[in-house]
Amino acid sequence: MTERYQLSFTTGGLFLQEASTVAECYLRLGDWPATRALVRQENLLQVRTAAAATRISKEITARLQQLNEVELQTLLESGLRDQAYLLWVAACRRYALIRDFAIEVLREQYVLLRRQVSFADYDSFYNGKALWHAELDEIARSTQCKLRQNLFRMLREADLVSDQHAIHPAQLSSHLAQLLARRGLQELLIFPATENDIQRWLQ
Repeated sequence: MTERYQLSFTTGGLFLQEASTVAECYLRLGDWPATRALVRQENLLQVRTAAAATRISKEITARLQQLNEVELQTLLESGLRDQAYLLWVAACRRYALIRDFAIEVLREQYVLLRRQVSFADYDSFYNGKALWHAELDEIARSTQCKLRQNLFRMLREADLVSDQHAIHPAQLSSHLAQLLARRGLQELLIFPATENDIQRWLQ
């Protein structure tokens, strides 16, 4: 059986500002349910409605739970670029569809010197995956469009793709690259980078 794709990334982007607030709470409390409850109760994300606060806090904690404590601490201590890269990592770990797109399309295009990634590239990827993942055909067309729109928003916020969909080479710090590589070099394949780039990061 092919594992079903999780498809709940229909709102928000990388949550750059909000994620740091949630990570800080968790590192203080050491408990994810308690963190989510505190974020909602005190409206730490400054969201207008209770329903939105619940939805967004749930989404952010689900992604941040993919990072270990050292990675969460690094999130708080890093500059904006590495923070965005870490949140891209969290999204890719949480959502296999995003991870597969990052490796099979985004990085592949970059390595092959096709320095552009389009909606058409995504649609072709999505349709190919739908042959093996019935859940991709089961959701409404409007939801499919939201998933695509939000994925490209994340790519822009991580500065991996421009507004015109040109692919930007990833520029991880050595510290972040080495931290991620502790889980295996495959962790770095979600970034537009050549083998030489990756080796340079790890020196």
